[in-house]
Amino acid sequence: MENLAIVDLGSNSARMAVTEISPDGKFREIKRVKENTRLSEGMGHEKILQPEAMERTIQAIKHFKRQYQGLPNLQVQAIATAAVRQAKNRQEFLQRVKQETGLTVRVLSGYKEAYYDYLGVVRTLKLNHCLILDVGGASCELVLVQHRKARDLISLPIGAVNLSEQYHLGGYVRSADLFKAQAAVCDRLNKIPWLRYATRMPIVLLGGANRTLARMSRSYRHKNRGSIHGYRLTSRVVYATYRELLSRNLAQRKKMPGLEPDRADIIIGGMLPLVTLLERNSDGRVIFSESGVREGIITEYIQQREKRSQNDEKQ
Repeated sequence: MENLAIVDLGSNSARMAVTEISPDGKFREIKRVKENTRLSEGMGHEKILQPEAMERTIQAIKHFKRQYQGLPNLQVQAIATAAVRQAKNRQEFLQRVKQETGLTVRVLSGYKEAYYDYLGVVRTLKLNHCLILDVGGASCELVLVQHRKARDLISLPIGAVNLSEQYHLGGYVRSADLFKAQAAVCDRLNKIPWLRYATRMPIVLLGGANRTLARMSRSYRHKNRGSIHGYRLTSRVVYATYRELLSRNLAQRKKMPGLEPDRADIIIGGMLPLVTLLERNSDGRVIFSESGVREGIITEYIQQREKRSQNDEKQ
């Protein structure tokens, strides 16, 4: 039995998951921990990781390390996504992480992050055709899936934190700011030629903002327990939730059922990519997935392990 710990340094939160992998390739998650680190906070146009954000993230890693240290047959993989990928001072941060925690962090390219999303989704959802949307703190990934194959994929440098900061969407949202934000997101999407093939298929949602949307919907329906994996909504429900969020100020949003108070200032920015996509999508279905980058990494890890085993047998 092998234990694989994945430390995922996202733009809004840091997560650690430990997965137990059996010799036959079957696996199950045995521990999951999350810390709200807001690593991309205050990066601005300069794309500089801020000292407080880096310190919060390093403290989270130390906490994670205490959780998985001592496990038998342990393998650790540490990854970072958009905030570190975009940061001009990313080398300084990576060196600090190495010095203070001993972890070597692999910075995923936008392409690789989207590909891992794809691997995680197709392993657990039985969909032949879909558009995957993963909204993080500083980026969103889009994958067009046809016949269960990734036909096209892209990562855009827009996410819940940077959209909310740039267009002032954290408190009560002014119509002029919302219009500018929507126009900016729409302009980004219009430059993706292959999106025209995704207008008649369901959208599979990943990422913190999208998970929050699912939890809000479940709370409204008094179904607070259980996994959101495979949970479905219509565009009508998404639009209604979005309008309700826009009608409230920050203090009021923090009290909404299903919405974590520390996400209340970034939820509108986090929903913008989805709302903009739904306006051009005639299918109207959204399906939530709890399998994403980390599950994609596990899938790849097991595939590589099987290849090594086959090669050893041939020698």
